[in-house]
Amino acid sequence: MKYFRLLIICILLLNSCKKKSEEQKQAAEEIEIINYESFGKEIIADDAVAAKSMAQHYKSMPVGDSINSKMIAKVTDVCQAKGCWMTLDLEDGSEVMVKFKDYGFFVPKDIKGQDVIINGKAFVSEISVDEQQHYAKDAGKSEAEIALIKEPKKTFSFEADGVLVVQ
Repeated sequence: MKYFRLLIICILLLNSCKKKSEEQKQAAEEIEIINYESFGKEIIADDAVAAKSMAQHYKSMPVGDSINSKMIAKVTDVCQAKGCWMTLDLEDGSEVMVKFKDYGFFVPKDIKGQDVIINGKAFVSEISVDEQQHYAKDAGKSEAEIALIKEPKKTFSFEADGVLVVQ
């Protein structure tokens, strides 16, 4: 009789595990699968810091300091000459200027408004007037807008070695 009870308990336990496994499979199927287009070094999407959180890191960093990071943010602008830089919204009114490591890859010029995940080095720098004017020209700004740039500015920067663009 003891063995019969033990057998019944084992069967019930195995059956309950099977039901749980089926429920987990159904839940996994319901999760939306996000496809990414990859540029540069192959990276994975997990562990990316939200843009708003990254803004707090930037605000506490002095000029010249850097940290390795992975973040997800929305593209606000892209180089229209060849996709050699982009700016991302940090969701607090500021932006981060992203360049690509060793000028080794570019992103599509039509990704403005899309979410991206970038991996690399975040740092705070100061951009000269000439460089700001160059970026404004690449972004298609008017001559009048470019002429208004007269002072160097402290900027949040990122050197990306890999980018994932959400499709």
